[in-house]
Amino acid sequence: MAETEIKNKVLKGLFWKILENGGAQGIQFVIAIILARLLSPAEYGLVSIIMIFITIANVVVQNGFSTALVQKKHSDDADFSSVFYFSLVIAGVMYAALYASAPSIAGFYHNDVLVPIVRVLAVVLFPGAVISVQTAYVSRKMEFKGLFKATMAAVVISGAASIFMAYRGMGVWAMVGQQIAYYLALMTTLFLTVSWKPRLVFAMGRIRSMFSFGWKLLLAALLDTLFNNLYGLIMGKIYNEELLGAYNRGDQFPKLIVNNLGAAIQAVLLPAFSSRQGDIAQVRSMVRRAIRTSSFLVLPMLFGLFAVADTMVLALLGEKWMICVPYLRIMCIAYSFWPIHITNLQAINAVGRSDIFLKLEVIKKTIGILGLVIGAQFGPFILVSIKAVIDFLCTFINAWPNKKLLGYSISSQWMDIMPSMALSVGMCAAVYALQFVLPGGPWMKLILQIGAGALIYGGAAALFRVESFTYLLGMVKRRK
Repeated sequence: MAETEIKNKVLKGLFWKILENGGAQGIQFVIAIILARLLSPAEYGLVSIIMIFITIANVVVQNGFSTALVQKKHSDDADFSSVFYFSLVIAGVMYAALYASAPSIAGFYHNDVLVPIVRVLAVVLFPGAVISVQTAYVSRKMEFKGLFKATMAAVVISGAASIFMAYRGMGVWAMVGQQIAYYLALMTTLFLTVSWKPRLVFAMGRIRSMFSFGWKLLLAALLDTLFNNLYGLIMGKIYNEELLGAYNRGDQFPKLIVNNLGAAIQAVLLPAFSSRQGDIAQVRSMVRRAIRTSSFLVLPMLFGLFAVADTMVLALLGEKWMICVPYLRIMCIAYSFWPIHITNLQAINAVGRSDIFLKLEVIKKTIGILGLVIGAQFGPFILVSIKAVIDFLCTFINAWPNKKLLGYSISSQWMDIMPSMALSVGMCAAVYALQFVLPGGPWMKLILQIGAGALIYGGAAALFRVESFTYLLGMVKRRK
């Protein structure tokens, strides 16, 4: 495939993936605001506890093989169909395990209401298994336009269902209904919009061959998910559901940003990197461009969110959710390092070094658990603050192998993102100060702060001719 054709496919795929994530999460953002007005932090925290266990089970069902399907040089219908049926079997095993363990989970948190919630919500494992194969095919073929349509439909359907249920006073079941409706709607619409359909083919030999690559990614993803959800498990057990709800709500806003741009870049870059895995210089160039561009886009959003946190929560969620502001700000800092995390790890996957990927996860999680044990002794704020520090340290760990694999060191990476970082920090300070002098209520201040932040960052990038700014501007001009 010609270089220009690959570049065009990557740009087109990135466009649709960003549009999908941005549109879906924009709608989910509105839905979350409405639900926050109808539900309490304690109700939100109750479902957050269950979602921890569902998320861990979903990792077992969805990870490893789906990435192997994308990374494999020549994946055919037999590969996709075999993984499809195998994933459904794994989903059945995990559902049975959750169904049987529901009383134990409820006993651990001293809340019998959790038993039926676990057993009903765990149903999402089955459509989740199907979706993992469908999205692997989308990534492989870069059919992101179909994924965009399916995701938008699923978000609208599930959002309408949850708002209706919450308005009818169904409490936590409104959020349960939202999850089930989303997975079912996404699976159904993907069958309608994506060209792949499962065939009556199952080859255990294909499963075994992909398992040699996928098991390391599965174990790494499981370690990552277990570790990330330990914070929720500890807050729900040691503290209370209200604090867990506040932490999760504070985590939700910055995560919307990184899941939109970061996950879009991740989904598109793995197949792009994989297609050039034999050309190290080309992969290095693509990795460098990804880190520069994603940092230029993500950093100002996160630092801007840090600055407007008080105003935004008061305007959108109300006074009862102000307890989430400290967590929101800490997570803005923690997620600032994700562009480096994601791009380095995708580069390692693309060159087929899942063994290094797994080793990195073991090292990072060992450090993380040590920080978790220490932080839990000093309360939730210190606990989450230590998490942000560890995320910063992990950028060095993730980047270390690529100095040898690609000739792209961590010092070079930080030099590449430093212009965006410096402009973002300066913009953050100015926008934060504005809240003390701007007139009007929370909504007026929020609008003015966001507008000022965009003008300051964009103007400074243009004034200093930041490389990523001129690159994106040139790309836009060429597309016209």
